[in-house]
Amino acid sequence: MRIDIPEGQEPIGYVWGEMVPGIGMAAANFSLSVYEHTTLGLREFEAARLRIAQINGCLFCLDWRTEREGHKVEEEFADAVTQWRTTDAFDDRTRLAAEYAERYALDHHGLDEEFWTRMTALYSQREIVELTMSIGSWLAFGRLNHVLGLDAVCVLPTH
Repeated sequence: MRIDIPEGQEPIGYVWGEMVPGIGMAAANFSLSVYEHTTLGLREFEAARLRIAQINGCLFCLDWRTEREGHKVEEEFADAVTQWRTTDAFDDRTRLAAEYAERYALDHHGLDEEFWTRMTALYSQREIVELTMSIGSWLAFGRLNHVLGLDAVCVLPTH
């Protein structure tokens, strides 16, 4: 871990809440809002989220599975996300969510008209904005936690 955490303190809570409360609490609220207010389907949401987790290497993001009304994606889903181009486990929206997450993280300048034609054919403008904000949240905060080494020691919050 790159940040000193006082004994007895939970790392994420301390870093996000006590070290930089003005920034950290706003970031935490944004991060939680992505889960609490999403209108995206669970599979497309998780395909994008897990693809970012794979790219970031965030340990707890890789272990986390979003739950909605008692449902989670199947255990093999993470492997399918890795193989998003060829898997037969995804419908077109789910595959496109994983592609968007990967390109957003690794080649956002390469999001060309052909991509946007496919995106707007399957997602509404509202869904595109929501997915974009969600991906941005996961990219930023998962990477932050991994870079600071918090992902190896923190406890995931329930939502």
